[in-house]
Amino acid sequence: MIRVLLVDDERFSRTALKLLLGPEADIEVVAEATDGDEVLEAVHAHRPDVVVMDLRMARVDGITATRRVRALSSPPAVVALTSFEIDDDALAVLHAGADSFVLKDRVPEDLAAAIRAAHTGTSVLSPDIARRLVERMRTDQGPDRTAAQRALAGLTERQLEIAAAVHAGRTNPEIAEDTFTSPSTVKSHLSDILTRLDLTSRRDLILLVERAGGIPTV
Repeated sequence: MIRVLLVDDERFSRTALKLLLGPEADIEVVAEATDGDEVLEAVHAHRPDVVVMDLRMARVDGITATRRVRALSSPPAVVALTSFEIDDDALAVLHAGADSFVLKDRVPEDLAAAIRAAHTGTSVLSPDIARRLVERMRTDQGPDRTAAQRALAGLTERQLEIAAAVHAGRTNPEIAEDTFTSPSTVKSHLSDILTRLDLTSRRDLILLVERAGGIPTV
């Protein structure tokens, strides 16, 4: 039996997913989480084999939550759900460690198969999605990637350290502990980073680092 944790901040979506997976004899929904900040606790409490992760959530997005899950010593597999075929979030969640992503309008046809594949260590992408993913990644190797690398190269060593920690899914208190500073100092550094890079959120910073191919060496 494949144990599944559903993560979505919309109750209707979680209910629909449970109903969809109910007839699958080899799949059992063992728990639900209402946002990305509840995922680690639910994983520890219920030991799912696969996490079905929505990308767009109010408090902690699916990219950050996926990165936290995959950082565990024995992590479950992750199948990400997205409303968009190939966007920055879809690319970022694969970089974060998701095994597959499923389009929400293809959930009835693809979700159970993606869960089974993820459980066996296999990634599932339809040929059409795979082709567009390759095309998008090739594009990201060009001017967009160069611009992102140049933007990050303008940060100070400490700012790069903070950006790397944010990209790794660390919270402000965790970063403060790692860097021997206070959470308020980390918050100030992060605000400076976002202002300097003309970004509006941690999620934007994570996506910029993904587009750049990682934090530049200092």
